[in-house]
Amino acid sequence: MEVILRTDVPKLGKAGDVVKVKDGFARNYLIPKGLAVPANQKTLKALENQRKIFLAKAERAKRKLLTTAEKLKGLVLTTYRKTIEEDRIFGSVSTADLLNLLKEKGIEIDKKQILLEEPIKKLGIYEIPIKLSSDLIVNIKLEVLEEK
Repeated sequence: MEVILRTDVPKLGKAGDVVKVKDGFARNYLIPKGLAVPANQKTLKALENQRKIFLAKAERAKRKLLTTAEKLKGLVLTTYRKTIEEDRIFGSVSTADLLNLLKEKGIEIDKKQILLEEPIKKLGIYEIPIKLSSDLIVNIKLEVLEEK
């Protein structure tokens, strides 16, 4: 019997896969538990429509990430801080400060996407990586200057 998996089933397949299983396994386990539905013309057509919708959503999300990446490329953020001695600053520049600077520029990202290892505590120019997705990381420059 052919069934369409509704959820991931270990050692059988992922959600949306059409798999061939024994009749008893399908009737007694997969279908009653809601893990699969019988594969017929109607369900196969519905599955194809769901795949199209899923692919369209994924494409829109990818385009949004790429436009955000274009905005971030070559972006230089500047912040002014009071200094204690020579080039040490009073306090530090954290991810929350970077998030606020990005919001001022009209860029909305999540705090977890800023890959700042530790807060910045000295004046200077820094490269800060921003992880937009698992395979898309963009670096921005941050200038920490002395407040006069």
